[in-house]
Amino acid sequence: CALFRQKRLLLRQLPANGEQVLVRARTALYEPRGDCQLIVEQIQPAGAGRYQQALEQLKRKLHAEGLFDPARKRPLPPFPQQIGLITSPSGAALRDILQILKRRFPCASVLSYPTLVQGAEAPAALNCALQTALDRAECDVLILARGGGAQEDLIAFNDEQLARRVAAGHIPLVSAGGHEIDVTLVDFVADQRAPTPSAAAELVTPERHKLLTQLTTTRHRLQQLTWQTVQQHRTGLRQLQHRLQQRHPTSPLLQQQQRLDELYQRLQ
Repeated sequence: CALFRQKRLLLRQLPANGEQVLVRARTALYEPRGDCQLIVEQIQPAGAGRYQQALEQLKRKLHAEGLFDPARKRPLPPFPQQIGLITSPSGAALRDILQILKRRFPCASVLSYPTLVQGAEAPAALNCALQTALDRAECDVLILARGGGAQEDLIAFNDEQLARRVAAGHIPLVSAGGHEIDVTLVDFVADQRAPTPSAAAELVTPERHKLLTQLTTTRHRLQQLTWQTVQQHRTGLRQLQHRLQQRHPTSPLLQQQQRLDELYQRLQ
């Protein structure tokens, strides 16, 4: 540890207690005390640490290519007619999403694209399910979700091919790859990221009760505007009727008839 502290400027991050590392070192003997020293010349993560290092490199690569750029991300439709779910058919995420969609926006239909979400075969299965959803183009928005888990359970959502497929897709997609603290590559390239599957369901749908309140308010406002418009036109019509009466052909004739009577009386 003392050696690590002395050489900390040469390392990106000091190893934590219990972390597995792979080191290259040489031995040295201090003869006066008979102490044997291990002088570390190179250190790199091993096991999970090596995977995390590779993931960070991949993240920097995709970021440099512009896949994380907010400008390329699509807005979510305000009133989706069909919502696609890419998740495990037996997971809790599917049940949570369906329950919230039914409560918030029951008029939208839901299509499921079942897939594995963890394990060695999960990356290929997720890619296949997403490609199927994109090829069929049946949905207005997609949710790519799974329940929370350990970091090793989220490996499939860090797959480079899946991240690129999400970024290249033409349908807006919301990612919900775990609990709120879990962040994967798919979260960075998705159009929007939800902390949980339940939050994803809320993100893609409007609140039914809020919509009803807005509709009621809009109806009252429309009624007021309609009444004001009718009153304005009614006032304008009365003014036009008054002007029409003043310019009616009988009006000057009556005036001339009265003038004629006056002249006749003067003539008498």
